[in-house]
Amino acid sequence: MAHAEGNSSNEQEQAELAAKIAEQNDRFRSTWGADFTVPGQIVLTRGVADLSPAAKAIIMQRVQKFDTFCEENDPHGDHTFGAFDFEIGGNSYNLFWKIDLYDTDYAMGSDDPSDVTVTRRVLTILHAHEW
Repeated sequence: MAHAEGNSSNEQEQAELAAKIAEQNDRFRSTWGADFTVPGQIVLTRGVADLSPAAKAIIMQRVQKFDTFCEENDPHGDHTFGAFDFEIGGNSYNLFWKIDLYDTDYAMGSDDPSDVTVTRRVLTILHAHEW
């Protein structure tokens, strides 16, 4: 019985950690990095950067307002990935965004992704075919 309780406690801790990271990721993404309490960078792949200014404005808005998280696109509950489609000028696009959690030097993964003082986010926006 103690073993089952240990697993339950660990699962609860993991869920709480994921929720904390998700809240930070949402703040970073929804403010397009303007909330300096959650530091990081935003990167567009060459394919996205080459799109028109109007297309990039739509992309920015769609990434900021993304809220359709589910088991399929967010299995860990930390809001580090999203996908969406949009059309402009007769062209259709399938885009992904992802958030990676690095140390303060952007050299390797963060030792504690839930601690904004030791974690830097990199939000990358890319075409699905660039994955």
